[in-house]
Amino acid sequence: MNKLPVDDEVAYAISRLVEDSSARREPSHSAIEQLLQRTGLGKLDPNKPGATPVGKAKRVQTVLSAAIEQFPDEAESFTAGLLSLVRACGGFRESSPNYTGTDVILNLSASFKKHRILLSIDGIVTPLLLDNLSGTKLTEALQIYVNRAKKGHEDAALIIGTSKDLMEAVCAHVVTEIYGSYSPRDNFPTLLGTAFTALNMATPANPMVPNESAIKNVERGLFELACAINKLRNKQGSGHGRPFISTISDDEAKTSIESIGIITEFLLNKLSHLK
Repeated sequence: MNKLPVDDEVAYAISRLVEDSSARREPSHSAIEQLLQRTGLGKLDPNKPGATPVGKAKRVQTVLSAAIEQFPDEAESFTAGLLSLVRACGGFRESSPNYTGTDVILNLSASFKKHRILLSIDGIVTPLLLDNLSGTKLTEALQIYVNRAKKGHEDAALIIGTSKDLMEAVCAHVVTEIYGSYSPRDNFPTLLGTAFTALNMATPANPMVPNESAIKNVERGLFELACAINKLRNKQGSGHGRPFISTISDDEAKTSIESIGIITEFLLNKLSHLK
């Protein structure tokens, strides 16, 4: 994302990413200055020649606090740029000497969540609500979710909930892109079948034909796997008004979400080849 919403809370939280008074970390003051200049906020930089220099965190917070009102577009560009800069320096990787810290990341994540933005522990941002996205932008947003799903997750409940939502979102996107719209009232197997059909993929409802490609059986297997995980989500998850009962193991949940990541990536790749 080239821009990220910013208010006073986000300004403070994101400034903590570069707080290094106790232990020096990247990004450097020079890198921050370059970003300020590139996003048009250099004029608000308190570290001007001749002025008493301030630390990185105060520098960032001072600039953003002023820019929120005066230059909101530039403030959003700088916020997105700073997040990318910190991520590039290893700020979201625990093994990195530039790691910012779990509490700092979680605080920033909570601040972004109020703006319907999800910040993962590894520094990836995605919109929580995809309803306002379409076409290429929605494909790109879904691909970020797919990449996260392929890595699995520690929380079994969140995994299963995420997997079903992701499958539905990808299928609805595929159907809308090819047919122009989809029916929100369709149950999951129907929506999945419509997406498979739209992509010229085989489902168990399609009998094998002589000399068909071996990939068709793979497609049938992916369809059945998606439906099986969907049933697991309905029984175990908190969606559709059902309480969550944690009877699946972390390993089972991790396998489920990684499988959903593979299936949804397969669908998005098929879609890209059709367009």
